[in-house]
Amino acid sequence: MRQSLLFVAVLSSLFALGGCRSLPASAVADAAPAAPSATAPVAAPTAAVAADDNLNAVLWVQRSAEYRAAAETVYRAATDKLDAALKDSRWDALVPEERAAPATGLPPAVVMDIDETVLDNSPYQARLVREGGEYNEATWDAWVREKRAKPVPGVVEFARAAQARGVTVLYISNRAEHLIAPTLENLRAVGLPVKDDSVFLGLGTFVPDCEQEGSEKLCRRQFAGRSYRVLMQFGDQLGDFAQIVVNTPEARDELQARHRGWFGERWWMLPNPTYGSWEPAVFNNEWRQPREQRREAKRAALDTAN
Repeated sequence: MRQSLLFVAVLSSLFALGGCRSLPASAVADAAPAAPSATAPVAAPTAAVAADDNLNAVLWVQRSAEYRAAAETVYRAATDKLDAALKDSRWDALVPEERAAPATGLPPAVVMDIDETVLDNSPYQARLVREGGEYNEATWDAWVREKRAKPVPGVVEFARAAQARGVTVLYISNRAEHLIAPTLENLRAVGLPVKDDSVFLGLGTFVPDCEQEGSEKLCRRQFAGRSYRVLMQFGDQLGDFAQIVVNTPEARDELQARHRGWFGERWWMLPNPTYGSWEPAVFNNEWRQPREQRREAKRAALDTAN
């Protein structure tokens, strides 16, 4: 889920220090070359490259077999649950407080976040790592308009299995409404089902009788529930599934614990270590702080078991 600067503080792409790990003294001794002779030229020292908090996280998404295996595990398990969800008329993936009317008799749908749930935007994150930058709307919009995001592993197979069973795929995304055209083109290009423009509920979607707060998806989930029985929800952030009233670590833990029985059945979480609302929760959501000050707060939040 990518949130917009128009309504909330920008989501950064910081996660874990990507600096070099020191070798044991014995390994350094074994690997050290012989000292240069007096006549041998000595290479000039290279400029130091600042460590980027997001280096390992982005590299893991792009290069590890483990990330692909994790994503495919989620979507394969969800596919196995589809028939049971369709058969049980009481099965509903919206929390009761977000369901304005009974879902009985409504056509089935699944609700999917887009960024890092359906489409992989790690090349955008990689550019920020390479350039030492942070998320901003201009560079994000430019990336979306490139329409080059690839599908998250396993999602195409799941979405097509849902479509084959008569299940509508709805995309509730914090991509802004003005990005609907390139977004739907990207989804179609990678083989994901797009029934029509109405299946995209982006940031700024007008929902009658519901006032949207920031980038919260509450109103849009309620809107989907007026027309569909929602069998499953997919996301990479807690806010993709239910409303986060207060973004603190404690409130997030409580929300997850309260609904833990739904994960792996009605709710399906995709791994995303590169950004998310979990990160600002540890520095009081104060994105206006200097980068190093935010980093210090994250270091302070580490559990070292001391």
